[in-house]
Amino acid sequence: MFLPAEWHKQVAVQLTWPHSQTDWKPYLVEAQQCFDAIAHEVLKHEKLIIVAPDTGILRSRFSDDEMKNIYFFDCNTNDTWARDHGGITVFDNDKTVICDFVFNGWGLKFPANFDNRLTMKMMSAGFFSFLTSFNICYTFVLEGGSIESDGCGTLMTTASCLLAANRNDFRDTAVAEKYLCEWFGLQRVMWLHHGYLAGDDTDGHIDTLARFCDKDTIAYVKCYDVEDEHFSELQKMEDELKSFKTLDGKPYRLMPLPLPPAMYYDDERLPATYANFLIINGAVLVPFYGCQSDEVAAATLQTAFPDREIVGIDCKVLLRQHGSLHCVTMQYSDILKYRDYDS
Repeated sequence: MFLPAEWHKQVAVQLTWPHSQTDWKPYLVEAQQCFDAIAHEVLKHEKLIIVAPDTGILRSRFSDDEMKNIYFFDCNTNDTWARDHGGITVFDNDKTVICDFVFNGWGLKFPANFDNRLTMKMMSAGFFSFLTSFNICYTFVLEGGSIESDGCGTLMTTASCLLAANRNDFRDTAVAEKYLCEWFGLQRVMWLHHGYLAGDDTDGHIDTLARFCDKDTIAYVKCYDVEDEHFSELQKMEDELKSFKTLDGKPYRLMPLPLPPAMYYDDERLPATYANFLIINGAVLVPFYGCQSDEVAAATLQTAFPDREIVGIDCKVLLRQHGSLHCVTMQYSDILKYRDYDS
């Protein structure tokens, strides 16, 4: 059993579409335009899953050729954060397993009654027929944005989220690691105890701070402004990353991504981060925020992913709800395609 890395061959990417009954209502057109941009780029490389209460009204947004590669699923939803309410792919011998963990709205901060049941409803309806198995965990609260896998048995996460009392109330990292290793067949867990972003509702998801680019490379958020409120914590996080070693005992190749300039909405600082990129088949989709550091981040990630196209997506509107590109997506892989791709 193992948890595939995001760069492994994918079957599809899920988007849970924003609609008028969500917090996106005040700027729904802008939000849907951002989702359009993500969807069109995904469809250049792989299939797309769209979940919404009424997917019929969305079909005109796509060309006839694109429609051939879209799976639609009608279901009530609270919000759009597929990374955290979507299923998590695990490979178990010859089976592809979709694991459905409890999603409690990032520690009961927001309603999640529909989103928590979404993956189970998809599976019950036979939606994942292109995969082979399904596991439901009613006792473990876990969001996809809180974990990073190198595909080789190493998982990276943050203590601020995984040990939060509003999730599972684990007394220490050892208890949390036991759950993680049982579900994902891990060799080890690397814990970050520092790093945060102002405006983040997730208690410090790893996918906003540090990401595996391959088994030996980590891209991470770095703050260069000593006057910025993030400087000290992100410096301490960088020191932790420097102390981490690969499975063969070498230091990781660390690739700093600039922290975007401070951005605000309704006088609140927003959690802008380039670490919230999405790896898909043949490309990396990077959140852009309309500032000079966009191109610096893109160039850094092109170095990290030399064989993939780097595509910037304007994600400023996503920040208004305290998330970004990776947060609104969830990829699904398949063991057969993994073997064909990596053999």
